[in-house]
Amino acid sequence: METTKKKNFNLRSLGVLVLVLYIVFLIGPIAGLDVPTIAASIKANPLQLIQFLIIGISNGAIIAIIALGYTMVYGIIELINFAHGDVYMIGVFTSLTVLSLTGTLNSTNPVQIVLGLAFALIIAIVVCASLNATIERLAYRRLRNAPRLAPLISAIGMSFIIENIGLMWAAQAWLVPSFGTTGGASQKVFPDMLSALFKATGFNGGDVNLLVASGLPLRLTVKDILVIVLAVALMTGLYLFVQRTQLGKAMRATAQNRDAAKMLGIDIDLVITATFLIGGGLAGAAGLMAGLYNNTAWWFMGFRAGLQAFTAAVLGGIGNITGAMLGGFLIGLLASFSDGYLNARWTNAWVFATLVLILLFRPTGLLGEQVGQKA
Repeated sequence: METTKKKNFNLRSLGVLVLVLYIVFLIGPIAGLDVPTIAASIKANPLQLIQFLIIGISNGAIIAIIALGYTMVYGIIELINFAHGDVYMIGVFTSLTVLSLTGTLNSTNPVQIVLGLAFALIIAIVVCASLNATIERLAYRRLRNAPRLAPLISAIGMSFIIENIGLMWAAQAWLVPSFGTTGGASQKVFPDMLSALFKATGFNGGDVNLLVASGLPLRLTVKDILVIVLAVALMTGLYLFVQRTQLGKAMRATAQNRDAAKMLGIDIDLVITATFLIGGGLAGAAGLMAGLYNNTAWWFMGFRAGLQAFTAAVLGGIGNITGAMLGGFLIGLLASFSDGYLNARWTNAWVFATLVLILLFRPTGLLGEQVGQKA
């Protein structure tokens, strides 16, 4: 009986795969999937492939950091925190506001720029961690044992609330000079502070491109290095925290069985609050990283980032920290290559098509999901 079910499942999966591949190749040329043209482009300029790889890894690092917040919360309480992407948006706005109020945006003093960026990082982490914990306390805690639909709707509602806070924030010209000049709904410029730092120090001739002296048509900027190094450091620190600290062990125990963890004396409320604090702090750090890398701030930017991050968490295995990291980098690479070689308007379609194909054969994600049991 078991063998028959497995065989039927494999046949259905194979049939769905054939159907998906047929659709992909049918609409592929419309969406930019022209294999001969892509191959010719790579052959004509192989270094461009490396450039897209650098961009994909850098953006993937930011997505991975945001995805960690999704996967940690879901692993503990099986809640999709739809407001998490908007917490990341608040991190971008917080960073930009701190840099403005401290006078860092217009500074030519390298020491002030470095200290300003460090201070903005700390404040963004604190603000986003506090915001995320507050959301859990006000919107989710009382619905923890309610039917699944109630906390889901609450999460969507919190997302709308935070988006509108961002919309009002972006109209305050007294906080940041560029705010309010074109209305809160428009995209704002996040100044390239790393370029300003290089110009102030004169390092590398004031050029952020570390390969400028090589003469190669490649850009490996200090922004790429900073984003990747900071992301890897945060992800490694989180992994070690969860694996080796007492609170991390409590998190893993709660994720395995919440009732059993409570009987062993673990403060479940403390563990869940700590999870939201850590996830929010990571979103705040990702906010500064994204602002410095993409040089833009927008009240609606959390929607797309949240969608990509949640997709990354599902792709790697929801509730799995290592899976979220892997999924984030894969999404970043897929988006980069799609924007470069296919059609940027179809990038999200290609990303989700890849997700469907992977989940077809790995329903729990690439590394498997790790979720807790609802109390």
